[in-house]
Amino acid sequence: MSDNPRVSDFYCHQALAGTVPIQKVRETGRVLAFHHTNPSYPVHIVVIPKEHVPSLTDLGNADVNLLHEILAVVCEVAAGVEKEYGSAEVTTNLGMYQESKHLHWHVIYRGESDAEIRGMYGNHD
Repeated sequence: MSDNPRVSDFYCHQALAGTVPIQKVRETGRVLAFHHTNPSYPVHIVVIPKEHVPSLTDLGNADVNLLHEILAVVCEVAAGVEKEYGSAEVTTNLGMYQESKHLHWHVIYRGESDAEIRGMYGNHD
């Protein structure tokens, strides 16, 4: 966890610390996936390492194997969302776009109908 109290890290300071309730989706020894505590979409799941990792481009003291473990959970969660809803989006943010300075991935289903998705992206496979 971050030693700098000025760093905004909701995941270390609240979610992992247990100060806010979370609904777990998947958990391993080093990775946690849970429903976003303030979702922006009908399905909004966050996947995080259980240790502090600053961002995708700054792994801090973490080894690259942790990144592989995180991505395996992201893939598993995204596949479940895609299977249930027909589509999923996976994102992470960097720099000023990253509100909480802890590596995290969003797995979302935005809620569009099949027709809206095809209108936006076409009928390609």
